[in-house]
Order: sequence, then C-alpha cells, then structure tokens
Amino acid sequence: MKHERKHSGVCTSRSEVELNENGEIEEIKVFGGCDGNLKGVVELLRGMKAEDAIPRIENIVCGHKKTSCPAEIALTLREALDIKE
Repeated sequence: MKHERKHSGVCTSRSEVELNENGEIEEIKVFGGCDGNLKGVVELLRGMKAEDAIPRIENIVCGHKKTSCPAEIALTLREALDIKE
C-alpha cells in the first residue's frame, strides 16, 4: 500500500511510503532535502515496522525549526498506518 504526503516547514516537499501487509516499510521516496542524509535515513528505515520507526524519528527537529525531514517522514508513515487500518 502506497501513501504520499506533502511536507511543510522543511527542505523536502513530499514523501511517499510503501508498506507491506505486515506494516513493514518496503520503500520510502523523499523529494528535495539533503540527498545523502535522506538516502541514509531511508536505508535505515527500510524493512522496519512503521510502528517501530515512527517513535524513533517523529520528534527530531532541524535547527530552529519545529520539525525535520525525518519527522515529516514519520507523519507520512503514521497516515499510511491509519489508512491501512
């Protein structure tokens, strides 16, 4: 199941996540932002259960911002889980 969400307050514009039937992260695509860092985040999250990944990244902030690219990915994952259920 694929889900896409627009980001706000960060360098990335949006993310797309794909979860399998067990709620595991099959794929994440992030558009914009720091390419190398986000590739690393995506590789670390791939294969994890979304419910386990979310608390690891949802409260990360970037500099003076109230959110971050990883936190925005967490919101996309949370929405995907909500829709899945």
